[in-house]
Amino acid sequence: MKCHRIDEVMELLQSAWEGDSDLNLLQFLAKLGKEAGFEGELKDLSDEVLIYHLKMRGSDKNDVIPGLKKDYEEDFKTALLKARGIIKE
Repeated sequence: MKCHRIDEVMELLQSAWEGDSDLNLLQFLAKLGKEAGFEGELKDLSDEVLIYHLKMRGSDKNDVIPGLKKDYEEDFKTALLKARGIIKE
């Protein structure tokens, strides 16, 4: 894990953990993994799963993933025309 990912996980964890402050860190991480649908051992829970789950936690299941939102287009035709350079942003 790189330093920026540690910082990102810690920042996201801090605000989320405040709501479940009765849990210790490992219990809270296990809870997050379960919420995200992770079924393996806690030691195999990746930072990517934690980061995206914490970012999307509490949002509608149809919301766009934050990292993909910048490239998101509602309309496939518009996205295709932009990709081909026909429509300029």
